[in-house]
Amino acid sequence: MTAGGERLEIADELDHAFEQHRGLLWGLAYRMTGSAADADDLVQETFARALAKPPRDRNRPWRPWLVRVQMNLARDWLRRRRRRGYVGPWLPEPIDLEQIPEPSFEPRSTEHRYELLESVSYAFLVALEALTPSQRAVLLLRDVLEYSGAEAAEALDMSEVNVRTTLGRARRRMADYDAHRCVPSDALRAETEALLIRFATALTAGDVDAVETLLADDVVALNDGGGVFAAARVPVRGRNKVARFHRGLLRAGAPSPRLAVRVLNGLPAVVGEYEPDPERPHLATHFVQLFVPDGAGKLRGLHTVVAPVKLGRVVFEEVA
Repeated sequence: MTAGGERLEIADELDHAFEQHRGLLWGLAYRMTGSAADADDLVQETFARALAKPPRDRNRPWRPWLVRVQMNLARDWLRRRRRRGYVGPWLPEPIDLEQIPEPSFEPRSTEHRYELLESVSYAFLVALEALTPSQRAVLLLRDVLEYSGAEAAEALDMSEVNVRTTLGRARRRMADYDAHRCVPSDALRAETEALLIRFATALTAGDVDAVETLLADDVVALNDGGGVFAAARVPVRGRNKVARFHRGLLRAGAPSPRLAVRVLNGLPAVVGEYEPDPERPHLATHFVQLFVPDGAGKLRGLHTVVAPVKLGRVVFEEVA
């Protein structure tokens, strides 16, 4: 076969592999980086690498090789992002799960440590930010996709001993999340929507006491402005401080924001829009607020995203 013919054959094989595994790779990249835009780029880069330098043995399945390339690219990507630094807390990019490539979750029924839908929930992604890139990769492969120790070691160019040690450290760092598991379900979606409606109603009425009654004692609010718009640059902790902080976010003398409820990352969230204020360009016009319920009728996490780069996948049309 000529070099040109072989290249066409590889391209055909790669097209087939792309259609078959794109959803899996995108989901892994999103979980690794917390960014839908980065996931898009990483999938494209993975297939560009495959076309430029395909595996030597093309008789073997493409999936393990593609996952290996993807995960190593994602670890490097995450390291570079963290080295660049960030203004204030870094929060994941909210997404509507209906918009992501299919099949998004493989396999759909397993007995792993974390549910597949749970592993793209906002609470889970925020918890993953405490892990190193290698810990994050090992945890996702072992505890989400049910890779064996040997399979994870091969995918990540690590020894099995290193995989076990890294997984143990990752699980210890996830202990707080594990103590308050946030597994999306019909019941949790209903509880979350009821809480966010009560929260928004009390907040727009200026009733700080009513807001405070909805918050857990250990509530934490994180705000991501990306250095573009005004946002708290440190976590806000405690019921009273969080309640008063959010009351202060309502603009003095300005109309209340238009609000809508969207299901983002598996749970209801508030999508809001203000009229632009030419005299205060540092204030965001669009925001998304995601809630972490504690399972006992309170909120233990409030995550507000106003950084424009994080809002590209959120629908703001028809916000009332």
